[in-house]
Amino acid sequence: MPKNKTHSGAKKRIRITGSGKLQRQRANAYHKAEAKTSRHQRRLAGVADVAKSDVKNLKRMLGR
Repeated sequence: MPKNKTHSGAKKRIRITGSGKLQRQRANAYHKAEAKTSRHQRRLAGVADVAKSDVKNLKRMLGR
C-alpha cells in the first residue's frame, strides 16, 4: 500500500491548532491594500476558523 501524500496547496494555507481546529488567513487582505480603509484592513487581519462544512475534506487533504 503506497503512502498518502499531503496536498501541497492545503499545507501552505491551513494551520492545525493543538486542539485539532483548522485555521486560515482571510481573503483579500494584501492585494490593492492601499485602496482599502484601515478599518477594512484590520477586519481582514489575523486568522479565521475554517468553515465547518470544509473541515472533513481539508483534514483528509492534510492526512489527518
